[in-house]
Amino acid sequence: MQEDCIFCKIAAKTIPVNAVYEDEYLIAFPDIKPAAPVHLLVIPKKHIDNILEAAPEDTALLGHILATIPKIATIAGLAEDGFRTVINTKDNGGQTVYHLHFHVLGGKFMTWPPG
Repeated sequence: MQEDCIFCKIAAKTIPVNAVYEDEYLIAFPDIKPAAPVHLLVIPKKHIDNILEAAPEDTALLGHILATIPKIATIAGLAEDGFRTVINTKDNGGQTVYHLHFHVLGGKFMTWPPG
C-alpha cells in the first residue's frame, strides 16, 4: 500500500465506498465523476501505478480482473446492452490517479472515437 494513494486507502477500507463487487484481489465501485449513466472503477487491491508498471508476476491478477469485469458488468445491469472498458495510462492517456484501474462505462450508446 502506498500511503498517499486514494485507491490504496479504498482497498484498505480506510476510505469507504459503496462496493458493487469485491473479492480478495479487487474492488469495484462507482466513479465519483461519472462519464456515463453507469461508470464503475475496478481496482486491484495491490498497488500498481499503471499498466506499464505491471510485472510478469501480475499476469494472474490482470487475468483475474479481466475475467471478473463481465461479472461486475452483469451485476451493474450492463451485460445485455453492452459496455466499454477503458484503462487510462499516464497523463496523455488521461490517468488522474496513479493506481491501475479499469473504467467500466455503460447505460448509453458509446460513440467513437472516445476523445
